Amino acid sequence: MKMKKISKLLVVLMVIALALSACGGNGNEAETGGDEPAEGGNADSGVLMMASYVAPVIDWDPSIAFSTESLVLANFYETLLRYDSEKDEFIPILATDYETSDDGLTWTFTIREGVKFHDGSDMTTDDVVYSLNRSKDIAKGASFIWDPVSEIKATGDWTVEMTLDYPAPLDLIVSCAYSAYVFSEAVVEGNGGTDWFQEGNEIGTAPYMLQSQVPDDEVVMEKFEEYWGGWDGNHFSKVLVKNVGENASRRMMIEKGEADLTNSLMVEDYIELQDSDTVTVYNSSSFANTIGFWNTQHPPFDNVNVRKALNYAFPYDEVVTNVSKGFATLGTGPIPVSMWGSVEDPPYTFDMDKAKELLTEAGYPDGGFDMTLTYISGVEDRKKSAELFKANLEELGVNVEIVGLPWEQMWEKAKSTKPEDRQDWLSIAWWPDVVTPASWFKALYYTEPDEIFWNLAYYSNPDLDKLIDEADVLSGTDRDAAAKAYQDCANILAEDAVSTYITDGTSTYVIQNTLQNFSEDPAYPYVLFFYDFYREG
Repeated sequence: MKMKKISKLLVVLMVIALALSACGGNGNEAETGGDEPAEGGNADSGVLMMASYVAPVIDWDPSIAFSTESLVLANFYETLLRYDSEKDEFIPILATDYETSDDGLTWTFTIREGVKFHDGSDMTTDDVVYSLNRSKDIAKGASFIWDPVSEIKATGDWTVEMTLDYPAPLDLIVSCAYSAYVFSEAVVEGNGGTDWFQEGNEIGTAPYMLQSQVPDDEVVMEKFEEYWGGWDGNHFSKVLVKNVGENASRRMMIEKGEADLTNSLMVEDYIELQDSDTVTVYNSSSFANTIGFWNTQHPPFDNVNVRKALNYAFPYDEVVTNVSKGFATLGTGPIPVSMWGSVEDPPYTFDMDKAKELLTEAGYPDGGFDMTLTYISGVEDRKKSAELFKANLEELGVNVEIVGLPWEQMWEKAKSTKPEDRQDWLSIAWWPDVVTPASWFKALYYTEPDEIFWNLAYYSNPDLDKLIDEADVLSGTDRDAAAKAYQDCANILAEDAVSTYITDGTSTYVIQNTLQNFSEDPAYPYVLFFYDFYREG
């Protein structure tokens, strides 16, 4: 077993070495950053290497992508604005300015001139209108963020007007890391649209463009020389995002200096690495949380009392204390407690007597049924939580199998058309698209009648759908009323025991001390803007 693990690690390191070589630098240059001035007098930090816990890209279409590929796509594509949640202000990106009508229903954006796409063509207002309308109308991914918008049109050479059906925070919507990117109409329409994207292509305006990619394994980015923001100062000329699924391999690479940064290590690793002289454990606030979803369409989990019973068997405090160890807090509902509209107290606490009582009411006094708990392989904290949960469930007479799968395989299994082919319970992390409660309620719990995407409890409640819509509309005019409506939504979900609310997380990375200007905004969890980073020392 040890020999197999060592061999696999050597293969991973060899592939990374080859990729770095393909990036145009040798090993020493990648490690030291090559601080000689580049052409034009700008310092070149060389190659940045990130050891990721998941495949870099699952979906290449920027209108549809709605998962962990946001890390990569946010460095290929840009939005009109970017939200700085710490300062609570908006940074102009592809729009230089905007104004809103008194009634909040008409927004006019001034589009930046002189922006080029990665093929060297000029970006126009027609590209902006095309891109946003495509993402709005495609009815996939995070297209729901555009629900308040009735029309997007160009009103001048460099102005775009958006008309809303009801007041909504459109500045947050156009800043979203999903379904709000701008791309070239001519290239997309001329090459087959989604099929062209899914072959592993991009056509954005951001600082980096695609050099090469190996599906499910790695993406290599290179700087776009004609980037409108320029390359003054110190920047990485190339970025490698590599899928390194094993926790031990990611830790070894960061400790040996073979990676500049990594994330999703075990909590024990973070604690031990805090004493390192060569790396820093970066920990900040986050809007991300971890949620478990029941397969509400598969017996016996279609019985609400079974779901309630098993929620009482979850080891909430033990997970926070012994697994998260200060890197997360107790979850209280669908949205993190730091988000407006959250509920203060958790709907379920650990109570095995209550669990047994409810199982008896449901007709399972001795358990006697099988279930699978699914988690993302390589995320050891989720595995530990599942193991603790399993121990409690087996006390109730439930036969439990824990299954760890790579994220893309787990998601495909969860989207199976037959309920019996899905997992019985799975845990995932969730974070916002637009920074409002709708990012959780609309994506995770709104009825999906045609195709499963993110409603991984397969739950449908027309009354809840209506209340979510009402809360979304209220969020643009009456924040207090919207917060109360979202709390009512949370109460409905708690009563129906649709989910297990596990933890509210923090954002944690391990980075080399030589990596400078590292930051992450809670409004963009798991997104890093590599253009801002550089190497020193």
